[in-house]
Amino acid sequence: MLAQQDGYETVANMAMIESLLNTMIESGGVSLCMAAPGASAEPIVLMEQHPGESLVMDLSSVDYLMGRLQGGEAFYLLGQAQNKVVRTPLLNLAEARRSGGRFLCCSDYPTTVDVLQRRESFRAELRMGMTVAASVYGVLGDTVIGELRDISQEGCQLELPLTASGVLAETEGPLKLALSFPDGTYFEGYGTARHQKIDPERHLLRVGFQFAGFTAEQERQVWYFVCEIEREAARYKKGDAEDRQSSPLFEQPQKRIDAERVGRRDIKRYATPMARRLVKVAAYLDAQLLLLQQGSDIDARRLSRNADRVLALHEEDREALLFASRCMSLEPLLVRHGIGVAVHLLDLVGASMPREARKAIVASGLIHDLGKALIPHVVFRAPNFEATHRQAMSEHVSLLIGRLQHCQWLSITIVQAVVGGINERLDGSGYPDGLSGEDINELAKASAVVDVVEAMRRDRTDRPARTTQQVYRHLLNHAHQFDSRWIKRYIEHFKMLPVGSLVRFSSDQLGWVIRLDESGAPAEVALTQQAEPPMRDTLGNVVNGDVHDRLGKPVQEIAVST
Repeated sequence: MLAQQDGYETVANMAMIESLLNTMIESGGVSLCMAAPGASAEPIVLMEQHPGESLVMDLSSVDYLMGRLQGGEAFYLLGQAQNKVVRTPLLNLAEARRSGGRFLCCSDYPTTVDVLQRRESFRAELRMGMTVAASVYGVLGDTVIGELRDISQEGCQLELPLTASGVLAETEGPLKLALSFPDGTYFEGYGTARHQKIDPERHLLRVGFQFAGFTAEQERQVWYFVCEIEREAARYKKGDAEDRQSSPLFEQPQKRIDAERVGRRDIKRYATPMARRLVKVAAYLDAQLLLLQQGSDIDARRLSRNADRVLALHEEDREALLFASRCMSLEPLLVRHGIGVAVHLLDLVGASMPREARKAIVASGLIHDLGKALIPHVVFRAPNFEATHRQAMSEHVSLLIGRLQHCQWLSITIVQAVVGGINERLDGSGYPDGLSGEDINELAKASAVVDVVEAMRRDRTDRPARTTQQVYRHLLNHAHQFDSRWIKRYIEHFKMLPVGSLVRFSSDQLGWVIRLDESGAPAEVALTQQAEPPMRDTLGNVVNGDVHDRLGKPVQEIAVST
């Protein structure tokens, strides 16, 4: 072998050349590259070899190149064999004939080949318009759906929603991956996540997986995917897509995966215009969760911007924002809980406060639970919540506060009250400091009430979601833990059927309460047919003003985890 400057090594041993070419024939995947500078690799089929004489190829997939090849233009073959990238020297077409609609061609036999160990040289990138759905299956049964961005023999890169961070954190071992191509081709294998990169502007996560435990057949399939993706991408490189034969993997664009099944948020699914605007805040929190897990601090600039966004939405239409906070069911639990607490705490206590204080309350409410992303997952999966688990859980407060060092605009007093005091209880049974009675800040007492209401209105592993009346009853029965004045203020402020309640009326119709009148009765209701979180395709007609006349009296609140 002779070392080459570009990293390849030249093989002149005929037996080794024959062995490498034979592996390329068996793999079924080889690319043809024209000698012209900048030419792309075009997948073809290497059919057989006659050592020392010729190579036989099926060039049907590059029939548009036949004129150039028959005119004597040189080319070389590129493939993968025995864990090596193999490249032939420049070859010329010696014979070409049509047989059964195929171009069967013979070329010179190479006297040398160049080999390279780097598999990443074969990484094929998907271009815009090439959609391959990718699924990642968590060890606990969760599934995340995204898109394939590139693939090589060694691994692949997927574009996933930021919610995938929870699934990736479940294990350090291989996860089951699945690819679904537009033509219906389905592929499964296992891969280990090796690196993650956040795209904070697009609110996406790019994850690189290294394939694990692939069989020879799976490796052959992957190589086929690499070649076909290269072929399809090449159709768009110089604007001549119509002149090039498409890959069969991408031949059915009418079956492209619907937007709701890929890794991006499909904003159209959110129930109301206000909810669709609030999604930007959810996306920020989602990205911040992952950044915390990767060792970053809270992003002061983005937190400030999103707190301002919530304030602006609240000033524009408080009831629309309250309802929107109940329409975030597509978001991770920590995200939708943070939004719910921030919006309701602002609405409860913010009326007479200066703007900067209200902004600090919103910001603290948004992030107050994000420190839980820094707690080992074993704590949350423990079948019995013991003292050691409680101690570990309580640490999320200090862990988060330690990541606020760059948020110099954020009031320390308000952070300590909301983030630090939201889990304290009047009888000293709370955490992190076990404060009791008058040692607990007034804002912390109010925050505790808001936090419990928001938490109990959502499903938890040990109990289902509760109705508002059930939550109020719980709070009133635990006056030794929660300040009774703030419980009463909460009930008086948000009423017995708050905005965001799902109600069955005496007409037997179901509806989401969107607005209340001065007495606390439903004044605007969005009808629905099902007791599920509000989504754009589940909300029906909106009844305004004459709710009582058209729907009758509210007879029952339905508990729905939002």
